[in-house]
Amino acid sequence: MSVYNHRPMVPTTQNRLLELLDNVRTEFEQLTQDAIVCKSQRDEFEMKMNSQIQEMGHIQQSLLDLEHAQQLMKKQYEEEITRLRQQLEQHGQHISTGSPSYNNTGATNGYVQPPPPMLDSNPPPHTMYSNGPPPPPPSASHGPPPHPLTGSPYANGSPSNTSPQTVVAPPTPVQRTPSNAVVKTGAGPPMQHGDLPSTSTTSTTTTTTTTGFSEMDPETIPANMKVEGPDWFALFNPKVQRYLKVDLLHTFDHGSVVCCVKFSADGRYLAAGCNQATYIYDTTNAARVAVLQDESTGRDTDLYIRSVSFSPDGKHLATGAEDKQIRIWDIGKKRIRRILQGHEQDIYSLEFSRDGSILVSGSGDRTVKIWDWADGRCLHTLRIKEQDQRDPGVTSVAISPDGRFVAAGSLDKIVRVWDATTGQQLERLEGHKDSVYSVAFMPDGKTLVSGSLDKTLRLWQLGTNNNAFRQVFTGHKDFVLSVATTPDGNWIVSGSKDRGVQFWDPRTGQTQFMLQGHKNSVISVAASPGRRPLFATGSGDNRARIWSFEPVNA
Repeated sequence: MSVYNHRPMVPTTQNRLLELLDNVRTEFEQLTQDAIVCKSQRDEFEMKMNSQIQEMGHIQQSLLDLEHAQQLMKKQYEEEITRLRQQLEQHGQHISTGSPSYNNTGATNGYVQPPPPMLDSNPPPHTMYSNGPPPPPPSASHGPPPHPLTGSPYANGSPSNTSPQTVVAPPTPVQRTPSNAVVKTGAGPPMQHGDLPSTSTTSTTTTTTTTGFSEMDPETIPANMKVEGPDWFALFNPKVQRYLKVDLLHTFDHGSVVCCVKFSADGRYLAAGCNQATYIYDTTNAARVAVLQDESTGRDTDLYIRSVSFSPDGKHLATGAEDKQIRIWDIGKKRIRRILQGHEQDIYSLEFSRDGSILVSGSGDRTVKIWDWADGRCLHTLRIKEQDQRDPGVTSVAISPDGRFVAAGSLDKIVRVWDATTGQQLERLEGHKDSVYSVAFMPDGKTLVSGSLDKTLRLWQLGTNNNAFRQVFTGHKDFVLSVATTPDGNWIVSGSKDRGVQFWDPRTGQTQFMLQGHKNSVISVAASPGRRPLFATGSGDNRARIWSFEPVNA
């Protein structure tokens, strides 16, 4: 073969390489496109996953909200069941759970605890309210001071250290009668100012005929016997002489039920106990001067302040709550000075003695404790004996003006009185048909007022050793939750679950006026010890209000 006839191989090899390179490029481009598609799919999957995670978060939050709503609904149903049980017991149907009361914290030791909020199940909506300036201080021409009633009601007692007060009093005519007779107004010679009907030491009852005033139609009451505000009105009893006028001074709105109200000794400040916090207001200009709240308790759980009391010098405030502790606050520094521990159940009532030496507390644990609060020592624990009644939780305490005697109302329908120095029980006052929710001493230190779930008030004569009571006050349509007395002793104030406040004449048992100024139960009432004739109300409608009462001719 000739060498000239042989073909060269190089061009063929180059073509093959180029072909292979094209194939590689094509595959690379294909892989690149596949990678782009995969990345796009991955991004899409991540977006869907994030969306599903967010949706799961929303579902989880919705479940939590539903669980919270279910718990609230359960609580409302339980409260409604308790309210119905109370109504049944009011009609004489005895239920095995004991005295009508709410059970916020559970039953312990077989005792169903009563919180102070006795609320309406269907309160009407709020309306506008007035908050006008306070009137000028009343003049001293309200009448002569009441006849002084001195001396202890007990054999070894000491005179009551009461100071003269501005008087707003009716010179009520009443006929003295035997203690088992009915007291009627409008007959016989007028009584001495400040006197009360005489009570025989051999008989136990002085009752009063009721007028049915609370059942009267407001439209039928004469115009000069009623007063109306933007969202309140007062009806004066047309069957007795009108001595007073009443007006709204201040309204304080809160975020929860107002469980208790109390004035300072000089009448300058008002304390209102609510959920978790106590608010202190200036009674003249309505300014909020302090908010006392124990931050260590947390804000996620309810902790209702069920009782408050100012020290006589106005520098400290005692508060009692559901956590069994008594906190002594330094008001100026807005911090806790001392915590008194020893009660085993909720603190329902507190009161300083007038000289400030002791503090008395009442609890659902069936005890009253007398404290040397400055040193934090418990001086006496006054126990209600187990054999007395099956349900003797203490709902209210009071100290006599001279500081010698301590009274307590309890769920077992009984009012008890002890010697504050020795701790000896002196009185066991029976007569109420249902739990006693409030007690207060009259300024004379010889008589005691009590309010009960039986819808009545009673005025007890102390020191007779025969369980005597002077008056029975009837007229409220529902539970009487709180009672107070004016400093001059001329009026008794009561607040009720019927949303009303009534002013009573202790000499006759007659109502002077009935005030409707809240949209829910009036849980607490207080009269100012200062020179200005004021009273305060706290309600389940989340409001505290300050009112003035003065003579009609002032």
